[in-house]
Amino acid sequence: MESPSITIRHLTADDAALFRSLRLEALEREPQAFASSHSDWSRMTEEDWRARLEAVDVFAAFRDGEPAGLMGLAREQGSKTRHRGLLIMVYVRASHRACGVGDRLIEAVIARARAKGMRQVELMASAENPAAIGLYRRNGFQPIGTMPAGMLHEGREIDEVIMVRRLIPSET
Repeated sequence: MESPSITIRHLTADDAALFRSLRLEALEREPQAFASSHSDWSRMTEEDWRARLEAVDVFAAFRDGEPAGLMGLAREQGSKTRHRGLLIMVYVRASHRACGVGDRLIEAVIARARAKGMRQVELMASAENPAAIGLYRRNGFQPIGTMPAGMLHEGREIDEVIMVRRLIPSET
């Protein structure tokens, strides 16, 4: 049996419909995993979706041509923090998990961060999602702390694990 082919594509404003579809699916199927809610994003106009794709780097994964996942990279905007990127909007469809999609998306995000001169990429993951934390650890992210009650989901506090991957050696 032939292994499935995974391809990664950097999305542009012309991919707004695909982005909208995957992002809303993620927020609907995994609401406890995201700081934003489905209702936050479902109110956005077509122009808002296009603008979001111009403001941050978003990558989509395709497995045998079918959309399989999504991941974004947002750059800090302050003059003293522009060396930092934030891994955002991480989603892999349940039917495509544990087959390398997440790893390939992270590779694309890290390559983009390096190309933009970023020195580190950061993320916050639900402490209740050991699979995601394992994915990040496997890809070089180290936990540096916990944000107690980082999210409120349906009135319940969920801690978030703060993780960082340095892209250049630390200067000490």
